[in-house]
Amino acid sequence: MAFKLPDLPYDAAALEPYISAETLEFHHGKHHRAYVDNVNKLIQDADLGYETQADLEGIILSSDGALFNNAAQVWNHSFYWQCMKPGGGGVPIRELADAVELAFGSYEGFRTQFTEAAMGQFGSGWAWLVVENGALKITKTGNADLPLKHGQTALLTIDVWEHAYYIDYRNQRAKYIEAFLGGLVDWDFVAANFANLR
Repeated sequence: MAFKLPDLPYDAAALEPYISAETLEFHHGKHHRAYVDNVNKLIQDADLGYETQADLEGIILSSDGALFNNAAQVWNHSFYWQCMKPGGGGVPIRELADAVELAFGSYEGFRTQFTEAAMGQFGSGWAWLVVENGALKITKTGNADLPLKHGQTALLTIDVWEHAYYIDYRNQRAKYIEAFLGGLVDWDFVAANFANLR
């Protein structure tokens, strides 16, 4: 059974005005689809025996080169879509809010460090809120790299490849990051990820 492109968890226009339907048409419908198609082709060509969607993390942990890059990007994008929702943004609440304050001093401290990580990623990549050894941490990865490969558990990510924001923000990555944090983050999804670790 081949890997399939997951549906977006919202309508393509639902994230406007922060992310346009045109961006999602290209980002999800073309870029993410290409990663899925590439994984299927690489697996078939190499006759690796991966048959179910449940094998995706196994592929990521056991592969390198083109197969790793495409499989990791399938995972990264599938996770990224869930990190956003219409009417998102704001601040975390309850246990997650307490953990954010403990780790970063305040929500503003988190926001500053997360923005610095996203802005500081040279070229293509991702910024992440993760759990490592039981503590919250902000990290960044280049290209397709992801926390799973480093023994970390992802709670939140922002895609800072240019195709994630160039149609809407051109070269103004900072404005995209501000829009993501201020109007898009699905803190319920992040909190659920965090609760699953407790």
